[in-house]
Amino acid sequence: MEETIPVTVSVLGRKYKLKIAKSQEEALRKAAQLIDSQARKYGDNYSYRDHQDLLAMVALEQTTELNKIRENLKFKDGKLIDKIAEIDNALENYLHPTQNSL
Repeated sequence: MEETIPVTVSVLGRKYKLKIAKSQEEALRKAAQLIDSQARKYGDNYSYRDHQDLLAMVALEQTTELNKIRENLKFKDGKLIDKIAEIDNALENYLHPTQNSL
């Protein structure tokens, strides 16, 4: 089991203390920094001051992007499966030409 470490990150001036796996520290810090900068951008662009509203906007943006990525991966996975089946079929025909002609 991986060692856990205490980490404190800040989002919109509020500190969050967490215990996480040591290997996740860099990703967590980057995520907190991204959330903070996106929330501040929304605050500047749309004059929101309520942090809950800002964080909701960031959550919506990030979830929308995640859903796009998931759909894209599904599409690519399907294309990859089709291509592998095509290659498998070609190899079968090449390696066993008499079995496939019956």
